[in-house]
Amino acid sequence: MKKNNVITVQNIPITVTLGDASDYICITDMAAAKSDSARAADVIKNWLRNRNTLEFLGTWEKIYNPEFKVVEFDHFKNEAGLHTFVLSVSEWIEKTNAIGIIVKRGKYGGTYAHKDIAFEFASAISPIFKLYLIKEFQRLKEEENNLQKIEWDAKRFLSKNNYLIQTDAVKNYLIPECNYKKDRHWLKYAEEADLLNVALFGFTAKAWRDANPELAKKTNIRDYASISELTVLSNMETHNAQMIREGKSKEERFEILREIADYQMGVLTEAERIESTRNEIRSE
Repeated sequence: MKKNNVITVQNIPITVTLGDASDYICITDMAAAKSDSARAADVIKNWLRNRNTLEFLGTWEKIYNPEFKVVEFDHFKNEAGLHTFVLSVSEWIEKTNAIGIIVKRGKYGGTYAHKDIAFEFASAISPIFKLYLIKEFQRLKEEENNLQKIEWDAKRFLSKNNYLIQTDAVKNYLIPECNYKKDRHWLKYAEEADLLNVALFGFTAKAWRDANPELAKKTNIRDYASISELTVLSNMETHNAQMIREGKSKEERFEILREIADYQMGVLTEAERIESTRNEIRSE
């Protein structure tokens, strides 16, 4: 999906179209930095008839455009430099099937160039203008990337929490009937993840899968954990890693992890109770 944004470079507003695969910058807007908007077309046309410009454009098209008409390009290149040589953007696109420069109509109309080409056009305006253009463009891309990351994180959070809507009910009725905390024969063969699972939840991942075969096809035990449980689980992982480095046995680590889980869950549960009481008082 393409989105139009406006950046300001040396007091010149410039439209940028951000796309899924490529970004285009309005060189018609950029030309206003060298001349008034009425003469923007002349600025672009003079730049386009330059031999160095054509060689740059042709090389870019050969790299990125398999449909580029090289024979027509060679014809233009041979004429470049002659006093009689004139080339418009529309003619360049039509004759060579170029994709690096496009013409848009409507609200954000004008001549747009792929960012690689737009930066080259900026050189024709001034090196300083080019530097400021690159700086503003990079800032815009960083903002876009940050926004996309936030949107992705939000979607991931919501998709995860769709499974948690009925967490309490699932926990009340689908907990495996076993007591791993007392019967320790499983410890000898347990994986590290199950040390944490048993210390916190009271059963292994396999026991949960066996008790919940339908749920286990798409989810796992931790998808049904509360925010408090996930917080404690994260803390336990850190403690467990440290104990492994210290050479503690599984039995020693399990006892310590169980104590950590019980203590921290108690603290968080009490904090939630207090906060809930405060909210009730405020709402009265």
